[in-house]
Amino acid sequence: MSGTTHPFIARPVTAEGFARFGELLAPGEDGAPPSAAESALDLSQGAPRFYLMELEDKPARFRSLTRHRRVTQVLASVGGGEWLLAVAAPTGEGDDDPRPGLADVAAFRIPGDVAVLLHRGTWHAGPYFDGERMSFFNLELADTNVVDHQSHPVAGDGICTIEAS
Repeated sequence: MSGTTHPFIARPVTAEGFARFGELLAPGEDGAPPSAAESALDLSQGAPRFYLMELEDKPARFRSLTRHRRVTQVLASVGGGEWLLAVAAPTGEGDDDPRPGLADVAAFRIPGDVAVLLHRGTWHAGPYFDGERMSFFNLELADTNVVDHQSHPVAGDGICTIEAS
């Protein structure tokens, strides 16, 4: 790949560090009332879709970020494996809103017992992982990837990489 490499070091995810981008969903006691993080889920703009997403060969390299403006999205690894995610805060909901630059991107290491709930409009790239194949739980709308999938090149003619810290 040509161009400049823009490296990011993935820091361990914490609720405080991830707050601009979304919520962390951690295991809780069965029957407990919904947490504030769980209550942030918004699937009101269409039919929900919960599915298992199997990904192959996803090293932590990206050129662009994607956002979904109509829905929050929840991602979690199947089987407890650690994974990486790059994010940038939402920049509004219109087509002409400012787009994130490299300085706006943060990278996180997500442990296998934590799910992330991305705020509506959060720019993201990933999930990424070591190894040949990994599966993820994905909760979004049934038509998210058809009608609510906006991408923005963030690396110019280069590429962004994420390394675990």
